[in-house]
Amino acid sequence: MKIKNAADCKYDILSLGEVMLRLDPGEGRVRNTRKFNVWEGGGEYNVARGLKRCFGQRAAIVTALADNDIGYLVEDLMYQGGVNQEYVKWVPYDGCGRTVRNGLNFTERGYGLRSALGISDRGNTAVSQLKKGDIDWEKIFGQDGVRWFHTGGIFAALSETTPDVVLEAVQVAKKHGTIVSYDLNFRPSLWNAIGGEATAQKVNREIAKYVDVMIGNEEDFTACLGLEIEGVDHNLTKLEASAFHNMIKTASEEFPNFQAIATTMRGVKTATINDWSAVAWSREDGFVESVKRDETEILDRVGGGDSFASGLIYGVMIKGSIQEGVEYGAAHGALAMTTAGDTTTARLNEVERLVGGAGARVIR
Repeated sequence: MKIKNAADCKYDILSLGEVMLRLDPGEGRVRNTRKFNVWEGGGEYNVARGLKRCFGQRAAIVTALADNDIGYLVEDLMYQGGVNQEYVKWVPYDGCGRTVRNGLNFTERGYGLRSALGISDRGNTAVSQLKKGDIDWEKIFGQDGVRWFHTGGIFAALSETTPDVVLEAVQVAKKHGTIVSYDLNFRPSLWNAIGGEATAQKVNREIAKYVDVMIGNEEDFTACLGLEIEGVDHNLTKLEASAFHNMIKTASEEFPNFQAIATTMRGVKTATINDWSAVAWSREDGFVESVKRDETEILDRVGGGDSFASGLIYGVMIKGSIQEGVEYGAAHGALAMTTAGDTTTARLNEVERLVGGAGARVIR
């Protein structure tokens, strides 16, 4: 991949997606809690934030927020994450959310045999109403300059207009030589009301024509691109890298524009014990695999895949290696799942220690 020089670009990473207010009942449950911890989160945003906070890259977000105090809280949390907000579109609030609002995401972490649970309250949000022509992509990619652009299937599923926004963005990004990555991030709850997997595949296969680096897990590639993975059991309790090789090979043949493909492999034993690793492929280096971390203890699984993506991008963009990308991504994802919230609290030296084989002995 030919990545633009940092000196020629204002940002190393730009994401397009919704940023919601996450409400977390901690060790309790949404249905009977009396308090929530809050922070910001969003599948596409989390990647930019991880690249800023952990990997020290210049990051920005394209999103939209309703102009009220919930939006200001999300803004304040994003400031803490260090992600630049010059491309955030603020939409006038009508006073009660009839025409526009900000998204909320109620999320239980799960424990043992009780699965993690996500309940989104995001209908009619400001960002879901973005349309083609609302964002000046020519200024962003042509004048300001961006080395790497990231978006994904969550944003594409928000409304009938958001796929056109994605297509407009990736087409202009490609025109100006920006690398495009896309995380399929299939969410049945978002697609069910607008045609389910059939619509998901129609939308994502069109977007895929402009993607350089495609990211997803086993369900994503099946539901969003229609690519079957043989030898994977329905409950995803045991995954082998070899099961993904044929699927990745098929994807690379169907979409010759793909320069790299990466997938996380999460063997779900319980909500708090997962086998965790990743496999990737590039046209230059072929297949690579990360260290396998069997029976990894999980505090909060949400955002693990996003942190994998940010580590992968760092490895490819800064280290220049798909092997380092898959190792940094898997290590970063593993660390992100040891803390509460969608977003990472890891530092680069912690990721490097884990990549280097360090254990969990106390650091004094």
